Amino acid sequence: MTLDSFFRPKSVAVIGASRDPKKPGHVIFRNLLESGYKGRVTPVNIHAETILGVKCYSSIMAVKEKVELAVIAIPAPFVPEALEQCGKAGVKAAIILAGGFSEVGNKELEKKTKQMLKKYKMRAIGPNCLGLYDAYSGIDTLFNPKYKLGRPASGPISFISQSGAILTAVADWMSMKGYRASKFISYGNAIDVGEAELLEYLAKDPHTRVICIYIEGVREGRRFFEAAKNVSSRKPIIALKGGITTFGSKAVGSHTGSLAGSARIYSAMFRQAGIIEATNMESLFDIARTLSKQPKPKGPRVQVITDGGGFGILAADHIYKYGLQLARMSPSSIASIKKQLPPHIVTDPIIDLTGSADENGYRTAINAALDDDNVDILMVIALFQLPSLGGEIVDVIAEANSMRKKPMVFIAAGGKFTEMLKKSIEDNGVPTFSYPEQAVMAIKALADYSKNSKLH
Repeated sequence: MTLDSFFRPKSVAVIGASRDPKKPGHVIFRNLLESGYKGRVTPVNIHAETILGVKCYSSIMAVKEKVELAVIAIPAPFVPEALEQCGKAGVKAAIILAGGFSEVGNKELEKKTKQMLKKYKMRAIGPNCLGLYDAYSGIDTLFNPKYKLGRPASGPISFISQSGAILTAVADWMSMKGYRASKFISYGNAIDVGEAELLEYLAKDPHTRVICIYIEGVREGRRFFEAAKNVSSRKPIIALKGGITTFGSKAVGSHTGSLAGSARIYSAMFRQAGIIEATNMESLFDIARTLSKQPKPKGPRVQVITDGGGFGILAADHIYKYGLQLARMSPSSIASIKKQLPPHIVTDPIIDLTGSADENGYRTAINAALDDDNVDILMVIALFQLPSLGGEIVDVIAEANSMRKKPMVFIAAGGKFTEMLKKSIEDNGVPTFSYPEQAVMAIKALADYSKNSKLH
């Protein structure tokens, strides 16, 4: 069986659906009704006749129609019995939300749960997880109300996380920032479906362009390595490792029951598998946004175009720090720029349009860089505080990006006006940043991925 029964089931039952708005079973049932999911959603609760106006069943075996996916939102001790009933009812897949298994030393309960899955040939995500959110199918088993935790609109980034807490924070943050996502998957203790199988599934998912993963430890190291190596040749994988210190490693076992292992070993494995390792959550998504939106560069040469010399110098520092190169445009390109723009602008090696910059200056410099064979990547910096520069630059950037000739990132620091224009630029497919180092780190990952994918 593929994992489609989790992401695109024809019908879902919520075992433990509740009339109490504060209970996870109520929130999940409501979310499924309101998320745009097109399939049938059935509540299961022995103590209720209807929930939110929908007929409720005392057990899943009493449901007349076939149920493909069961979301089990009941306490851990009752999970094996619920799985037994699911198996008898012909359910194909289950998401087990409750904690209280091997992560707290209750290995016997986890063993019984596995036995039920094996007996009825069911697949499972969890336990000790939040399950998943699919922006395309509308499947939403996160037990967080939408007014507290935003759901990102549909887009190209999928996020896998052992930690439910990390997943909820990331989903809410991405929603606030307007970043778009395909799938969020919290898999917890991974007694059945784990990291490797999820990577393989997302590799084939047409809605996923970039895969992000927060990982504390893996149960099947060799399988994960082989899967990641295979998948990374087709789609970028960006990983953030939890438990990299001695104290963090000790905490991992009590969180998901996994073995953390040496941070150095994981970093080496990531490199060999073609995985891009992020240093923190923000860098993870800076890289993901860039790789999901921009074409691969042919090389490491970066042309900086700015209206503020200081920001240009900082950009150059970070370009060299991260092992990239400042581009040197051809004499003919430089001559073309000087012919069209005021004589006081700087053209080598950074194009500094100075304090009199306007949208025409940016358009001229950007077009020249796009057409110059000595330029692989464009880094455009704008200080919107200048009186000559306004919202027209959004159209300039969007027009240049639509050609898809070369990757481009945009940097601007400032207040409300700046952030408003940056959001418009981001919405037009160009990743935006507040400071040069963030942008350079992202394009370094893009350049490295481009180089490594050519080698495989």
